[in-house]
Amino acid sequence: MSGSQRLPRIGVIGNPNSGKSTVFNHLTGLRQKTGNFPGVTVDIKEGNLRLPGGAEVTLVDFPGTYSLYPTSSDEKLVSAVLSDQKNEFFPDAVVYIADVNHLEKHLLLLTQLLDLQLPLVLALNMADTAEELGIKVNVSRLSEKLGIPVVFVSGRTGDNMSRLVSEIEKLIPAIGNISRKAFFEMDAAEKQVAEAVRLNLGENNPYRALQLAHHFEWLPFLHDSDRATLATIVQTKNFVSLRAQVEETLARYDLFTPIVEDSIQQPQQFPDTPTDRIDAVLTHRIGGPFVFIAVMLVIFQAIFDWSAYPMDWIDNGFAELNTWLQQTLPNHWTTELLTDGILAGLAGILVFVPQITLLFLLITILEEVGYMARVVFLFDRIMRRFGMNGRSVVALIGGSACAVPAIMSSRTIGNWKERLITVLVTPFISCSARIPVYLVLIGMAVPRVRIGGIIGAQTLVFGAMYALGVAAALFAGWTLKRYLKTREPSFLAIELPVYRMPDWKNVGLTVWEKVSAFIIGAGKIILIVSIALWALSRFGPGDAIERAATEAKQEAAASGLSEAETEDLTAQKKLEASWAGQMGKAFEPVIRPLGYDWKIGIGLLTSFAAREVFTGTLAILYNMGSSEADINDRSENEAKATLREKMQRETFSDTGQPVYTFATTLSLLVFYALAMQCMSTLAVVRRETGSWKWALWQFLSMTGLAWLAAWLVQIIFA
Repeated sequence: MSGSQRLPRIGVIGNPNSGKSTVFNHLTGLRQKTGNFPGVTVDIKEGNLRLPGGAEVTLVDFPGTYSLYPTSSDEKLVSAVLSDQKNEFFPDAVVYIADVNHLEKHLLLLTQLLDLQLPLVLALNMADTAEELGIKVNVSRLSEKLGIPVVFVSGRTGDNMSRLVSEIEKLIPAIGNISRKAFFEMDAAEKQVAEAVRLNLGENNPYRALQLAHHFEWLPFLHDSDRATLATIVQTKNFVSLRAQVEETLARYDLFTPIVEDSIQQPQQFPDTPTDRIDAVLTHRIGGPFVFIAVMLVIFQAIFDWSAYPMDWIDNGFAELNTWLQQTLPNHWTTELLTDGILAGLAGILVFVPQITLLFLLITILEEVGYMARVVFLFDRIMRRFGMNGRSVVALIGGSACAVPAIMSSRTIGNWKERLITVLVTPFISCSARIPVYLVLIGMAVPRVRIGGIIGAQTLVFGAMYALGVAAALFAGWTLKRYLKTREPSFLAIELPVYRMPDWKNVGLTVWEKVSAFIIGAGKIILIVSIALWALSRFGPGDAIERAATEAKQEAAASGLSEAETEDLTAQKKLEASWAGQMGKAFEPVIRPLGYDWKIGIGLLTSFAAREVFTGTLAILYNMGSSEADINDRSENEAKATLREKMQRETFSDTGQPVYTFATTLSLLVFYALAMQCMSTLAVVRRETGSWKWALWQFLSMTGLAWLAAWLVQIIFA
């Protein structure tokens, strides 16, 4: 909405690990959407909330940040928005989420927001955990000292959310009418700087004016003339930003620490909690990594075992639908487009939604219970040997879902070198888009047996693909560490939350959001690629298709083929003569040393749009290579053959040898484990690094490594 129709915008702001997004999900439910801040690639969530009085507001879930003096890209984004009242995401009021168990650490940012004169309510989250630990809070005293309403809530259980909503409603009349005493009193030099900024730039809030002086060098919304004006003010007033930031931070702690001590009663001795006992095992220097590996193997096994039935239902359902449509609809090009193009392409990816859903579900549960924070802590020392830090683990694990948001999550890494290395190596981690490729190839190359009667051979190979990606990422990180130089300090500051049962509503919303984004995002690409590929496979230059059909009939007559065999040969020849066939034939010399034919080549080219398109591409090509006689004359089971069965029958047109041998299948697995087959990832890397140099280096090095490794596999196992 715009103008007078714009809904009041309420920012949901807090430190990382404060439970901010969980509270946001409770308040908005499914009435939320994911978007992007203009000009950057950071995802934000927006959701509407209807208040008890009937009015509606828009909640914005901001990235977690510790202070308005940023040390990471995420924090810079929040600072930039709060420094610019003209920004479309600038909040009219704020719901500040703080972990009551670590309240003192969370009040720095809160007091900075107070000085921006924003209507504000403080939500003390994790109230249930505080009660278990024996922490008692005098809410009324805390509210009086801070001068804002304070509400106890539990994001995990949803307790007191109605009270929070009522307090949000009370903020609306105060929008634009707040004039509270400054929490932090600026010194004389800071006041002079703030006043100069106000006079020259028209900023009406003294503390926001001071923020402009601190951050003018990088704030994206400033014009060059404004930047020059601010530079002059800073220089003439001898304003030293870093020193002022440190002094302000210490002064704020001196002010709010007594408030916390006066309002919160801590137990004389914290009990030996289950969290402490569990951490003794999970964060153990030696045992912790083995537990992590075991957890990952359980996840991989679950992806295979738990999804078998729904996969079969989806696969058989598409086969039934395709067969019925071909037998029912008229023999027309629109029927071919629907069955051989659109449905074949969609079936090639939707059949793998159960595995992707399970992956998102299990990873989300690990995040909810608090285990992922331990993984960051556990692997920090190890990751530093490879040019990264513990926060890089979040990006690498996130890469198992999708490299795009995983790379964006690296914005929490303050050190430039560690962040760049994380961005460049994250695409090596096997993402959910690779799962369709892995599953169809592993199903062909590896028998469905269990080793020791416990773990499946397919699970081990599947896990090996992830291990290969991790090994490649670490090797690349180690190499880059030797050549990238920086003097920036490296540190890791992270809070380890208590272990708790997952908030199943939050888990459900998160999985729904990610799976639907995957289906919609992949569906759009697949639909476009499927239609384009069908057209390229059906038509060719000049009269090439007609000549191919004539040659096929002559060859069939000379060989004495049956009518069905003739139709099948004709379909294959027409496909080879099409635009797609000629494109694949031109590309085939590059990939033939790897054991691939021209159809695989087309799959490699089209899957650069998105890796998951590979299976859809092959489904279309093998459908286009099957004639109408193939559908009508073969047995019912043959007509309903799955993609994997069609691949197993595929042979080279010049030698008649099977295409998908054990060596070729393993070679393809290795290629997809290492190659940069994702246009979206490449674009995000360019945005995050600000240069095509790193994106192109990444693409060429990953593709070259993938080709070399696949070639070696072909030689070894052929």
